[in-house]
Amino acid sequence: MKSSKPKSILIIGMAGGLAKITAHLLAKKYPTIPILGVDPRPIKDDFHLDNLELYQLPYTRGNFEKLFRDKKFDTVLHLGRMSHVSTNPGYNIRKRLNLNIMGTNRILDLSLKFKIKKVIVLSTFHVYGALPDNPTFLKEDAPLRGSFNYPELRDVVEMDQMTTNWMWKHQNKINVVVLRPCNIIGPQIKNVITKYLTTSAIPTPMDFNPMFQFIHEYDMANLITESIEKVPTGTFNVANNDVLSIREAKSIATHSPQYSLPLFLVSPLAKALNKTVLNLPEYILDYIKFPCVISGDQILKHFSKSPIRYSSREACELLTLD
Repeated sequence: MKSSKPKSILIIGMAGGLAKITAHLLAKKYPTIPILGVDPRPIKDDFHLDNLELYQLPYTRGNFEKLFRDKKFDTVLHLGRMSHVSTNPGYNIRKRLNLNIMGTNRILDLSLKFKIKKVIVLSTFHVYGALPDNPTFLKEDAPLRGSFNYPELRDVVEMDQMTTNWMWKHQNKINVVVLRPCNIIGPQIKNVITKYLTTSAIPTPMDFNPMFQFIHEYDMANLITESIEKVPTGTFNVANNDVLSIREAKSIATHSPQYSLPLFLVSPLAKALNKTVLNLPEYILDYIKFPCVISGDQILKHFSKSPIRYSSREACELLTLD
């Protein structure tokens, strides 16, 4: 069952670029309803929306329970999944486990307790894993194998599985949507793939050239906004079904021809740069070696017009624009 118009919205992960764009679109679509943004990180208030309140506070059960009780919102956008880019891996593994798994479970339980109507949880296509036997256009029922080779993806896979199981268990009481987008890129998104595409110091592999999908940050925010009323309970991939090779994508994003090396030389170069400025997780090397292309057909069935405006090529062309 689809949701009605929200009365108040909580955005978790408000310091992130995607959350800020989403807040702008929500304020435009729902100018009279309160929007709350929360994040343990400092939130740069550079957008000044009249109906937006910002809260910087730790993601503890006590803080969340107070928010749920006092602010009485009916829609929750959980966009605060902690990424795997870290300068202190041991510390952030603990932080990620607490936020991505325990924090998400806490948010879902409080949403049920306080009778929230709609919860949207942001996952990622990385849960499927980049593997040589992946079929073209993975569907939502494909096995989640992202943590097979890389333990740093385990918390993301477990968060996705936990949320999906919880969703179906409580589907008659609350509307939950899990989104698994392809690579989200844009000027305000500072993620792993953006670093790789825009860093000319890292070459592409000479012996591999897998297909990639990209969604522009605005399109992803627009889809989240429109999903509040239009998308029913379920797990959905998010992607256009157009693809771009990694060499072509990198060439477009850096506005210059790319040089290539055999993968066995790319790997140590990436690791060496990681110790200085890049800090890319090791699993990215598998994604520039093996395919992980998803089908976005299921979610688009719930829209009369696709909320995704830009192709993968256009998203790469817009990546470095301010």
